[in-house]
Amino acid sequence: MNSHMNKNRKILVVIIVAVIAIALVAATWASYSFPFPVSDFGERRFPPSDYIFGDLELFYVAQTVLSTVNVALLIFLLTSYVDIYRKTKSQFTLGLIIFSMAFLFRTLTANPLFMWIFGFKAFGLGPFALLPDIFELLALSVLLYLSAKY
Repeated sequence: MNSHMNKNRKILVVIIVAVIAIALVAATWASYSFPFPVSDFGERRFPPSDYIFGDLELFYVAQTVLSTVNVALLIFLLTSYVDIYRKTKSQFTLGLIIFSMAFLFRTLTANPLFMWIFGFKAFGLGPFALLPDIFELLALSVLLYLSAKY
C-alpha cells in the first residue's frame, strides 16, 4: 500500500514538473512571438489610451500558456486512458480516448500560437480569451486526478 502511494506521488510530481516546464517554454515562446497585432486589411482601431499598455499581449501570452498546459494535460490523460483500455478493453474507456483526442485537437487549434503560425491574429478579446482555457484547465485537472487515482 505504501509503495503504491509513493508511486502515485512520483507520478504526480513528474506531471507537475512537466506541466511547469511546458508552461515556461510556452510563455517564453509566446512573449517573443506575438508582436503587437497588425492587420493585413488596414489599420485597426486600438482601445482608448486609459487602458494599461500591453494588457492585450499579456492576455494572449497567458492564453497561450494555459492552452499549452491544457494540451500537456490532455496528452497525459490520453495516455492514461490508453493504458486503462489496454488492461480492460472497456467500450467506455474507448469513448474516453475518442473524447480526449477530439478535445486535444480542439485545444491545439484554439492555441494562439497555432493561429499565429497560420497567419491569424486575435485582437480585442481581453480577459475573455482566458476564460475558456481556465475552465478547461480545472476540468482536465479533475479528470487527470481521478484517472491517476484509479
